[in-house]
Amino acid sequence: MTEEDIKKQDEQKPDKAPASEPKEEAEAPAEPAKEPEPEGKPAEQPKEETPAEKPEEKEKATAEEAEAPAEPAKEPEPEAIEQAIEEAKKEGEVEKIELPEIKPGMLVRVHHKIKERTAKGDYKERIQVFEGLVLAVRGAGNQRTFTVRKVSGGVGVEKIFPIAAPTVDKVEVVKQYRVRRAKLWFLKRGWKKRLKEIKTS
Repeated sequence: MTEEDIKKQDEQKPDKAPASEPKEEAEAPAEPAKEPEPEGKPAEQPKEETPAEKPEEKEKATAEEAEAPAEPAKEPEPEAIEQAIEEAKKEGEVEKIELPEIKPGMLVRVHHKIKERTAKGDYKERIQVFEGLVLAVRGAGNQRTFTVRKVSGGVGVEKIFPIAAPTVDKVEVVKQYRVRRAKLWFLKRGWKKRLKEIKTS
């Protein structure tokens, strides 16, 4: 073979493909390091996604709840009712106060409680006796009041006492005079005649 034939054979041969270069692997970004969870705290569990309820299902549920019969209220026991009635009666009761029978024309001695303040600043209670003639009685029941008058040093003094007041310790009847009126205001105008005493056994 001549040199020309060798050159032609070399030209006819296909060129060799260049060596494939290695593909560069894409560098993945580094994940941040997770902090260690403190001891004692339970690990958070992923929440389960609940499927959204359809509006038709909600309407059915509300209709069923409305149609459900309400539970009947329990009736109280008869013993409990009787106990409640007795307690209400006890609360409504008022202590009975023994009221003296005071009438106009009586000479009475009223023991009246008085609170006084001492030099040290403390309060001291004492009983003061007021003796005089009953001129009038007003009111009814526990709301009655009576007016007592006496002459002290040539000056007339009158006091009105509630018959059921807690400040009135007691009322003593000394004498009973005979009178024909319910209000003895005429005695303040200089009545000179003596009243006749009614002797009681």
